[in-house]
Amino acid sequence: MNFIRSFFLIILAFILFIFSFGCKQIQSITQTLVNLQRLQFKLENVSDFKLASVALSNKKSISDFSITDGLNLANAFKNKKFPAEFILNVAAKNPNDGTNNTKATTATLTSFDWKLYIDNTETINGNINKPIEIPGTGQSTIIPLTMGLDLFEFFGNKGYENVLNLALAIGGVNGSAARLKLDAKPTVNTPIGRIEYPGRITIIDKEFTN
Repeated sequence: MNFIRSFFLIILAFILFIFSFGCKQIQSITQTLVNLQRLQFKLENVSDFKLASVALSNKKSISDFSITDGLNLANAFKNKKFPAEFILNVAAKNPNDGTNNTKATTATLTSFDWKLYIDNTETINGNINKPIEIPGTGQSTIIPLTMGLDLFEFFGNKGYENVLNLALAIGGVNGSAARLKLDAKPTVNTPIGRIEYPGRITIIDKEFTN
């Protein structure tokens, strides 16, 4: 009888242990999901902007272009081609740094399906070509997105000077990402597998978005 009683006590203790371990696992998974939703993104800046192969990084206005560059740009627009290429640097922040009841965790961004909007006009779309680690240090990690689009296709009806000034506002000396935004859907690799954000997020330059 004592043997049977001891056996059942051992079984009960084992069940309680498994239940306790399971609860901890559930809590861990729940916390992981909460942390994932706290990844933050912001448009940091624009770099290496070229318009019809003409660099804009040292230009403030139309008057700054040389005669040759001006003719090249005018001819490109006349031919209904105004190809722009630049790097849009997106800042990603992982606030899970061990403070505020979070566990210091490195998140790996495995997919970042994005659509680029310029002046609220949808233009091109894309994704990252390799996973990007975002350490839980509280510091920003820069995600450089290579952009290539024909501005004439989307804004040609606004006229040559307006489109050129738009390009300068984005990629010139005083340029910024203020007229850009990204509509994105991140996918993050976690200890419980790959998890997609439940919806798309809008990323701008003024503040971090999660």
